Amino acid sequence: MSTRRKFIRNTGLLSTAFILDRNYAFALNENACKPGRPAVADRKFVSEAVEQTISKLKKQIADPELACLFENCFPNTLDTTVDFEMIDGKPDTFVITGDIDAMWLRDSTAQVWPYLPLIKEDQKLKQLIAGVINRQKKFIKLDPYANAFYKDFNKKSEWSSDLTTMKPGIHERKWEIDSLCYPIRLSYNYWKLTGDIAVFDNDWEDTIALTLKTFKEQQRKTGDGPYTFQRSTSWATDGVPLAGYGYPVKPVGLICSIFRPSDDATIFPFLVPSNFFAVVSLEQAAEMVGKIRNNTTLANECSSLAKEVRQALQQYAIVNHEKFGKLYAYEVNGFGSFNLMDDSNVPSLLSLPYLNAVKPNDAVYTNTRKYILSENNPFFFKGKAAEGIGGPHGGMNTIWPLSITMRGLTSNNADEIRQSLHMLKTTHAGTGFMHEAFHKDDPSKFSRKWFAWANTLFGEFVIHTHSKFPEILRIQNI
Repeated sequence: MSTRRKFIRNTGLLSTAFILDRNYAFALNENACKPGRPAVADRKFVSEAVEQTISKLKKQIADPELACLFENCFPNTLDTTVDFEMIDGKPDTFVITGDIDAMWLRDSTAQVWPYLPLIKEDQKLKQLIAGVINRQKKFIKLDPYANAFYKDFNKKSEWSSDLTTMKPGIHERKWEIDSLCYPIRLSYNYWKLTGDIAVFDNDWEDTIALTLKTFKEQQRKTGDGPYTFQRSTSWATDGVPLAGYGYPVKPVGLICSIFRPSDDATIFPFLVPSNFFAVVSLEQAAEMVGKIRNNTTLANECSSLAKEVRQALQQYAIVNHEKFGKLYAYEVNGFGSFNLMDDSNVPSLLSLPYLNAVKPNDAVYTNTRKYILSENNPFFFKGKAAEGIGGPHGGMNTIWPLSITMRGLTSNNADEIRQSLHMLKTTHAGTGFMHEAFHKDDPSKFSRKWFAWANTLFGEFVIHTHSKFPEILRIQNI
C-alpha cells in the first residue's frame, strides 16, 4: 500500500476543467456536493448518536451544499476506516487513515476525537474509542519511536530497508513528538468524559513511562540518544542529515522531534508546536497516573518535565520580528537559530489554542497568528480558489483543508469562520469530501481523495460553529 508521499506523487488528479468566478469561488453546478456515504450495510461502524447528530444538524444548516458535506464527512472515519473487535475480552479498534492501510497514532486520535462528546449517550461508540486507546497502547509498547503501524504485528513494511530499528508490525518509524502526545490527549478526555478507568491498566501505565523515557532521551542532555533515521529517497524531506540524527541542538530542556506531524523532516529539531503539545500531554499524564494509578513518582516526573519544557519554550521559542513583534518560531535549535513558518498539520502554531497549549488571547500567539496567516509565512498561499497554509509535504502553492479548518476552529471572528466554511465548501472539487491538499488556483488538482482526518475534522468544525456561532449556519449560501 502506498504511503502518503507516494499518494502525492502518484495520485490521479481530476482533469476536468472548472470555471472560477470573479469572487474566486470554485464553480458549483456540476461540482456541487453529492451524497457519498457507503450503503448502511457497507459501513464499518454505525453509531446511533452520530446519526442523530447528523440528522439534527442538517436541519439547521441552511446551505444545502454545506449540509451535504457535513453528512458525508463527519461520519467518514466510522463509515470507512475502523476495524473493531473484542480481543481477550477487551475492545480493540484499528483505524486506518483512509487510502493508506496503516494506523498513525496521531491520525487515529484525531479521527475519533470529534465523536468524544457523544460517547456518554452511545455505549457502542464509547467501546469503540476505548478500543482505540487499547490498540495505541500495544503500538507504543512495540516501539515508542514509530509513528505508524499495521494491524498484523507480523507484517513487514515496504520501508523495512530504512536505516533505523524497524520491526515487524511497524509501517514507518519516523520519530515525531506528537505521536506520543495524541494518545494521552485521547485517554485524558475519555477519562474526563466517562470516569471509566478500565483502559488504564498496567500496560497503559507502561506507555506513560515509555513516553517520559523517550522525551527525556530526546532532550539529548547526555548524547544524541538511541534514535536515528535514514532513507534512500529523492525526497529531501524524508532524509535526516548527519548520520540520521539531524542537525545539532544545544541541550536547553526542549525535546527533539526529527519529523514534523506532516511526516517531513525538521530543519531544527526543537519543533516548537510539538513541544507545546508535550507540555499539555505531560501535565495530563501526571494527573492521570497520580489519580488513577496512584503512582506519585511517575506523576511528579511528568510534571517536572512539563515545567522544564514550558520554561525552555519561553526562553528559546520566542523571537522578535521587525513587523509583527514577538512571535513563536516554528523550529529552533537552542543556539539562537530559528525557522519562521507554519505547517498545515496539527500540532501547528495555528492550532495551539485548539490543543489547549496557549490561550487564544495570548499576546505572542496573537502576533504569531497574524504572521502565519499572511504572505510573510513562506507556506501561506493565496490564490483564485482559496487561501491557507500548506507545507513542503504537499509542495508549493498547495493548501491543506486541515489548515483552513483549524483557522476556523481557533477563531472568535464570525466573518473569519464564515470565510473558512466558504473556502472548504467551494474547494471539494465535486467529490463531497475534504482532501489532503489542493492547488490554490484549481481545486481539481488535489491529493488524497480519501483522507479521513480532514473529513472528520471538518465535521467537528461545523458542530463547533453550530455551538458558538449558530447564526452562520443560517446563511443560505455561506
